[in-house]
Amino acid sequence: MTSAPHITVAYGDGIGPEIMEATLEILREAGANLIVESIEIGEKLYQKGVTTGIPPQAWETMKRNKVLLKAPITTPQGGGYKSLNVTMRKTLGLYANVRPNVCYAPFVKTNHPNMNMVIVRENEEDLYSGIEYRQSQDAVQCLKIITRSASERIIRYAFEYAVKNNRRKVTCMSKDNIMKMTDGLFHKTFEEVAKEYPNITSDHYIIDIGAARISSKPNLFDVIVTENLYGDIISDIAAEVSGSVGLAGSANIGEDFAMFEAIHGSAPDIAGKGIANPSGLLHGAIMMLVHLGQGKTAAKIHNAWLKTIEEGIHTGDIFSEQSTARVGTKEFSDAVIARLGQLPVTLKPVEYADSAPTGHEEQKRSDVKKETKKLVGVDVFVDWTDAFAGLPEKVQGALDSSLRLHTIASKGLKVWPNPEVSLKLTDQYCCRVFSTAEHGEVSHAAIAALLGRLADAGVDFIKTEHLYEFDGQRGYTMGQGE
Repeated sequence: MTSAPHITVAYGDGIGPEIMEATLEILREAGANLIVESIEIGEKLYQKGVTTGIPPQAWETMKRNKVLLKAPITTPQGGGYKSLNVTMRKTLGLYANVRPNVCYAPFVKTNHPNMNMVIVRENEEDLYSGIEYRQSQDAVQCLKIITRSASERIIRYAFEYAVKNNRRKVTCMSKDNIMKMTDGLFHKTFEEVAKEYPNITSDHYIIDIGAARISSKPNLFDVIVTENLYGDIISDIAAEVSGSVGLAGSANIGEDFAMFEAIHGSAPDIAGKGIANPSGLLHGAIMMLVHLGQGKTAAKIHNAWLKTIEEGIHTGDIFSEQSTARVGTKEFSDAVIARLGQLPVTLKPVEYADSAPTGHEEQKRSDVKKETKKLVGVDVFVDWTDAFAGLPEKVQGALDSSLRLHTIASKGLKVWPNPEVSLKLTDQYCCRVFSTAEHGEVSHAAIAALLGRLADAGVDFIKTEHLYEFDGQRGYTMGQGE
């Protein structure tokens, strides 16, 4: 036997300690070759004034061991606390969230017995960057960040996952009919990467109809790759369609670190009652064992779990008329342990091979063409009351001969010059300024001088966005009605 790898374990909050103890007992009884080091993170640390919920010594342990098995964490409501999960994923570079969703009919109730999909979710950017601002009495803003580099990395991961796991198709989901630049970049990158995998079928769904189809026709999908927010939403939809969010585990994979967990929350309402389903965390642990190269032990546990499920030994969240026994957390884990070495009869047994532990894998990166970047204008966002009455005149009065006011927009809609529009419900406006010369370039100095003159004129500018062309192609969207 090779030397046992060190893993970090976080018992979490709410039902976390109960389901973690049950999971670790199953791992021990199955002969998993592990050395466990525990850390304390989460709610108790927040209450002690650790604003991230993660003390320095916990970071040290996680980075040393490189693999974390984590129970659900409670982030306190209010007080501006950031999600611990998001912080850990981004700090450790866990760019890929992998969530298998499988139905276990007829033993777990579901309307879609043939569902077997994997959702691969980008984990580090999108709206989950959490970059938000209050700009006026009326308006707040959240920035959606999508990069080509991160999009290519997660999309390529999804195709490689499909190849390694004998999957037939990868589906991209985005909303590029509306967010043409951010989601458009994700979709375009998907199409480029898909060409490198001719043996894998690829297709694309707009996220709203895609989510609807997951709930009504999940058999259409095999591997789905998508952005952070969409992936979070459809993962819970898929888990619920499978029968219960309590059954699903997930892996968070980076180039140097990995974290495994259940997809559900800490469920404080049932904490301490001994009734929580440990299956989600156990499935996360099974994925961890495969990652560590202990595939045979992972299969031994997974098949014992399947045998337990098909014999009708169920926790309350999935108990039904097909069940034979309603059990609590400890009784369920004991039932799995009693079936170690057995195979399911009706449900399909799983097979995982022992292998070298998954280590650093440098992904192929496409060469990115260096484009000529040209500053052609600026969007100046302003806080202005009384609709936009008097605003055009104020802005025009602050322009020099090199600049012109092109439009004023609110919430993406052109309101000036546009006599048909009457907008009275907000105080945030975007003044788009271009060079007076056709195809002319604007200097940073000219923009800085403009802002100074706007300030002198009493215009409260709250944000600017520079407008660029890349190889002559517009790098900004037009306003609605423009």
